[in-house]
Amino acid sequence: MWFRFLADILAVFHFSFIIFAVLGCFLSIWWRRIIWFHIPAVVLAALIEFTGWICPLTPLENLLRIKGGEAGYPGGFVKHYIFAIVYPPGLTREIQVALGVFVVAINLLIYCYIFIARKPKPSWTKNIH
Repeated sequence: MWFRFLADILAVFHFSFIIFAVLGCFLSIWWRRIIWFHIPAVVLAALIEFTGWICPLTPLENLLRIKGGEAGYPGGFVKHYIFAIVYPPGLTREIQVALGVFVVAINLLIYCYIFIARKPKPSWTKNIH
């Protein structure tokens, strides 16, 4: 019972990590310190996506499910849980890489906005009308 519960908690964390890696750049517009967590998450997610690696959380979830009396699943977390929801049927490796490039491009655009277009004005200009 506990192993199944832990596997479910890990699956929720795993999904949250994916959402954070894809969309966390928007949080950094308002909360700059999140950048220190977000950039490594994007790098790890991009490496996994571009190389075809399996996220280290997937084997751990499978182990917990097996110990809890359930069956593990082949492939990665994204393929098992998210393909049916997010990815269209007939997804090819080329489309998967394109999706990875799209995610990296979104993050780069938002970070360019944060660091270039939204530079804070010098303190001496704040009181000038």
